[in-house]
Amino acid sequence: MHRDMTYLDFSDPAFSTRSEAVTDARNRHWCARTPYGLAVLRYRQAGMLLRDRRLRQGSYAWPDKHRLQGAFAEFWTRSVISREGASHRRLRDLCVPVLSDTFVNSLIPAFDTIASELCDALAQKDRTEFMQAFAIPFAGQAICALLGLQTGDWQRISRDASDLGLAMGVECKRHEPVFNAACERLTGLAQELVADARRGMNRNSYVSGLVERFGKTKLSETDLLDIIVISIFGGVDTTRSQLGLGLSLFMDHTAQWQALRNDPALAKNAVEEIIRARPTTTWVTREAVEDFEYCDVFIKRGTTLHLLVHASARDESISTTSDFDIRIHRKNHFGFGGGAHHCIGHRVARTDIERALRALADTFASVITDGAASWLPDSGNTSPITLPIRYTVSKKAF
Repeated sequence: MHRDMTYLDFSDPAFSTRSEAVTDARNRHWCARTPYGLAVLRYRQAGMLLRDRRLRQGSYAWPDKHRLQGAFAEFWTRSVISREGASHRRLRDLCVPVLSDTFVNSLIPAFDTIASELCDALAQKDRTEFMQAFAIPFAGQAICALLGLQTGDWQRISRDASDLGLAMGVECKRHEPVFNAACERLTGLAQELVADARRGMNRNSYVSGLVERFGKTKLSETDLLDIIVISIFGGVDTTRSQLGLGLSLFMDHTAQWQALRNDPALAKNAVEEIIRARPTTTWVTREAVEDFEYCDVFIKRGTTLHLLVHASARDESISTTSDFDIRIHRKNHFGFGGGAHHCIGHRVARTDIERALRALADTFASVITDGAASWLPDSGNTSPITLPIRYTVSKKAF
């Protein structure tokens, strides 16, 4: 290995991908060693490797690396995330058109209604625990809107999606019974949704669009169900977590909150800046399918590469300032991946988070922390667990 390459202990639950150790490692070299392979720290290398055909999507091996067994491991191994080549393309080509700009924009009224009703409840008090009061119910109800369900179904969906997310953390093995049970329940829900769509219910929903397109192919029923499960998991987990991470950033940067309140159009760019600064998916993973040399580093077949979202987005070669600033338009981050495995649902996530931020900015004239938050480890998939806040309500909210 290159003598300037340092070691980052991803296996330590206290490790943070935003730490000084990562910054120091990035200053020394474009990558670092970890217990799970190499960490890619710089923007140019991350962007090129995401599109390098000598690499495949890497998290397909996550269950094996952590000795996971059961419903989740089986689902993850056969899902679109773990597939490559023609099989992967067939699934993407079916799903991506269903989540078109036109379809996602048609959901905006529903997203706005959900956010408005939750904010009306917030406006009746001056403090709350944000994750339970807003982030979790908003994400759960938003996915209900996508699926064509009544928003009252959000609690079971949100709980199961959250439990499934435990499979992607560095301490996943100890949560195995919880996320396996959640995976089974979500698969059962997917079966119900598909049956409803085939009976002509929820004609304008995401599931109905999938059922129509899958019906013209020879893909299996399991393929269809897995797509729905991964969409629920990704949709709920990303929105819930990024809203909590985003509000925590705004509480640390109060001038940015006022900028958003003064110009709601900044919400669109605020979503991107939040993901650059506090990504819920802290790294995007690839695996080498052959031996090759890249930027003076020999990468052996089977080596896992973790492309760090925060480190690459804050690379000084492309970022003139590391400050959180929603008014600055920066280069694209890799929070939704890139290349063949760019996140299928990124339009939905970007849109529902933006609409939530607009509603919150209309509601909170100011917002500060109200005690210690609790957090998932700042690696793998991260999020606030609890985020107590205190706020003043804007006159706009009345």
